[in-house]
Amino acid sequence: MPVEQPIGTFYMSVLPVETILNCTRIRQRKFDEKSDSYEGIQRKEVSPRIKEIKEYSSDPNATFPTPIIIAVDKDKSKGLKINESVFEFCDEDIIGEVIDGQHRLLGLKRSEYRVKFNIPIIFMFGLTDQEKAEVFSIINSTQRPVSKSLIYDLFELSSYRSPQKTCHVIAKLLNSDYNSPFYRRLKVLGRKESEMESLSQGSFIEYLLPLISKTPDKDLRCSKQDIPFDPDENVPLRSYFIDDKDEVIYKILFNLFTAVKNVFEKEWNNPDEYILSKTLGYGAILTAFEPLYSLGKKKGTLSINFFTEIFEKLKYELKNQNKELTSEHFSSNRQEQKELADIIIKCVKDFESNTF
Repeated sequence: MPVEQPIGTFYMSVLPVETILNCTRIRQRKFDEKSDSYEGIQRKEVSPRIKEIKEYSSDPNATFPTPIIIAVDKDKSKGLKINESVFEFCDEDIIGEVIDGQHRLLGLKRSEYRVKFNIPIIFMFGLTDQEKAEVFSIINSTQRPVSKSLIYDLFELSSYRSPQKTCHVIAKLLNSDYNSPFYRRLKVLGRKESEMESLSQGSFIEYLLPLISKTPDKDLRCSKQDIPFDPDENVPLRSYFIDDKDEVIYKILFNLFTAVKNVFEKEWNNPDEYILSKTLGYGAILTAFEPLYSLGKKKGTLSINFFTEIFEKLKYELKNQNKELTSEHFSSNRQEQKELADIIIKCVKDFESNTF
């Protein structure tokens, strides 16, 4: 199907993945010693992205609706029969290079499910190297990532059980419960509506998710196929998720952050001055959650009182180190977040050994 645009006419079609793999090349940008210049336009392969696509292809509802863009070599353009809207070529003949979609192709290439997929294709003819680079640059420089808050919020529409949906529901309940320490504190869909909203819905879920699953996308695929979730003793809240006890996860978080709010009332209620209820503080607490949780399980309690004792120790330790929970002492970066998490973990260990 021909499409007229300022750059010229290009054509839309559909091909099996196997055919695309056989008839295209991928040229990543690198220095060529023979020509003494850089050639190719593609970025370097991102292995985790390729693995992610390979695994996603096994999803019963897997879809790749975005077209692969192929720049057809000039000497192959003669095969186009415009009147018949047909472009004939040999299946084993390289006809051009991939301008956009290399990771989709490389992920599917490694997948045993690739035979299930026909992929939309855009054929572009007669492009110079400059035009190829321009098409690649425009596609990849003008895309804006979708808000993580919106992505997680959309899991509410899913009928399948997943760690993402569990985290979203817990975030929503904590934000709407009048007695919750997070009551109207989360920026739903990432948008700030009031001064007290100091933590995005996306950030809340990003730090909670690893405490429930190391492979949330795999869990979602298992849910769709009625495959049991794999247990993992190294993921503290996973057993509750597997046993469909999301209310227990909710209660643990409620108790944990109620204790934080009670001990650090001034810091929690003044997000403009302190970092505790922002991403840095929240993230540090959940980074230190595993030893906190382990000690509570060992003592047989995950009550507000238990967590309060730990955070009273933290308050003492911060005073002892002459530090406040402000950006002056804990700036907004991962290293400072880890430093605060390490202080919390130290308090847990000291509390356990009764050396505090």
